[in-house]
Amino acid sequence: MQQTVVAHIDRVAEGVVALTLRATSGELAPWSPGAHVDLSLPNWLTRPYSLCGDPADRDAYRVAVRYDPLSRGGSEYVHRFLRPGRALAVSLPRNHFPLVPAPGYLFLAGGIGITPLLPMLRAVAADALPATLLYVGPSAERMPFAGELRRSYGERVRIVETAGRGRPDLGALAATLEAGTLVYCCGPAAMLAAAEEAFPAERLHAERFQPAVRSFGPDTAFEAVCARSGDTVAVPAGESLLDALAHAGHPLPSGCREGVCGSCEITVLDGSPEHRDDIGAPERRMYACVSRALSSRLVLDL
Repeated sequence: MQQTVVAHIDRVAEGVVALTLRATSGELAPWSPGAHVDLSLPNWLTRPYSLCGDPADRDAYRVAVRYDPLSRGGSEYVHRFLRPGRALAVSLPRNHFPLVPAPGYLFLAGGIGITPLLPMLRAVAADALPATLLYVGPSAERMPFAGELRRSYGERVRIVETAGRGRPDLGALAATLEAGTLVYCCGPAAMLAAAEEAFPAERLHAERFQPAVRSFGPDTAFEAVCARSGDTVAVPAGESLLDALAHAGHPLPSGCREGVCGSCEITVLDGSPEHRDDIGAPERRMYACVSRALSSRLVLDL
């Protein structure tokens, strides 16, 4: 974990604040557009947030947090109790949503989904590549960074306020897409579903706030062998691998607990994991919060 202090808390839209987290000593770890970090909050919760600042600024990170009245306590703490001057531990950046080189880009953002796309648009504009941002939200007042985007990128940015105009036709937009253009989408489930229907899978890169609705077989019990300690941990059908390991004295970092952030990634040395995440874990890695085992035991690098 990296040690930072909350330098600024700025209101960037109705119900959204941006945190500037400054390094307490030295430089912060480098990152690339699409990356996120985990914040260890003083209320003992750890939550992932996309980095939306400038990767060239190694002195500070910037994240934005939308208040969710149904949250599990992370956004509520940030909005109600966090103050400038508070020390926060921040993880090293991870990137499951990298910007792939292409001759052109279409960025699709819904609400707080603008955050990972901000540094992408900045990087593409700096390289003078063709790029358009379609930014969708109920109203400009509730869309973080809308004014900043208009001022910085002008006609590259199209802001759609659904309260007055309805949702844009992504199918019609897909018909105008030039060859080689990649589509990057981050937003609510309805936007992602519409994008998956409108654009070819090989051209669409998406990041989810919540896991996709998918079905798996019934949970079965298995054993997790911790290779370094030699401990064997029983994982019953009704308990996640993440929780079973924690109860046995082998806690892992965790954030979303839904298979979308990657905080609890672990290496599998033997056995067959059942991947239930929405990130796309490599065969020999798994995310302990949701994934389980197809074999009766897994040997883990713990």
